[in-house]
Amino acid sequence: MTPLLSVQSITKRYGAHIGCAEVSFDLYPGEVMGIVGESGSGKSTLLNCMAGHLAPDAGTVIFDTRTDGPRDTVTMSEPERRMLGRTDWAFVHQHARDGLRMGVSAGGNVGERLMAVGARHYGDIRDKAVDWLDRVEIAADRVDDRPTTFSGGMQQRLQIARNLVTGPRLVFMDEPTGGLDVSVQARLLDLLRGLVRDMGLSAIIVTHDLAVVRLLADRLMVMKDGHVVESGLTDQVLDDPQHAYTQLLVSSVLQV
Repeated sequence: MTPLLSVQSITKRYGAHIGCAEVSFDLYPGEVMGIVGESGSGKSTLLNCMAGHLAPDAGTVIFDTRTDGPRDTVTMSEPERRMLGRTDWAFVHQHARDGLRMGVSAGGNVGERLMAVGARHYGDIRDKAVDWLDRVEIAADRVDDRPTTFSGGMQQRLQIARNLVTGPRLVFMDEPTGGLDVSVQARLLDLLRGLVRDMGLSAIIVTHDLAVVRLLADRLMVMKDGHVVESGLTDQVLDDPQHAYTQLLVSSVLQV
């Protein structure tokens, strides 16, 4: 099977500081990869390099495109990468405000992404927006309300609807449950797990929360100081960590 995404030797430095170094892995269709580590471990730098938000200093990010087969997204033109970000890729930010247009209605936020890929019929766009609001548990009568009137959890669910409405094959998630109350986190995680399963999505999830990756991720990479120190099946890594740093991460959760 051809990997959906093949990351090879991705490296990013900030002067003398290493953001991430020589990171390589393959992600297959329908697979979810978790990336964990404490703040400053390099996980967000890696995610942003893969998603095209940062230019790596070295390495390739090969994506199996629908039309042209495997392409290195690092060397793609900006318009090509932007179109990929509207169609086959999606990016869920930790803070929903970074992924939403706060001055536009909930329905407008979802509809904008549809219009970006060519949808023009107002009735169809609105119907699809309402359908997606329902899928992320936002009442249809909130379709014309602005995100500023929503709770943090609702804003995050709206951001997910905006991202998934075009049927992407790969979703990048940066601390998707960060900053939310525990009860809201649980509801959001349940929603994400259902959507990933039902849509057959591939996803890469960056988080410091091991409970998130245990619930969502098939495989896990542990990062420290820009390097991957351990990787494997999620349950295997969390239940029998081999690296001293992973052992420390797991034991710190157990002691809470």
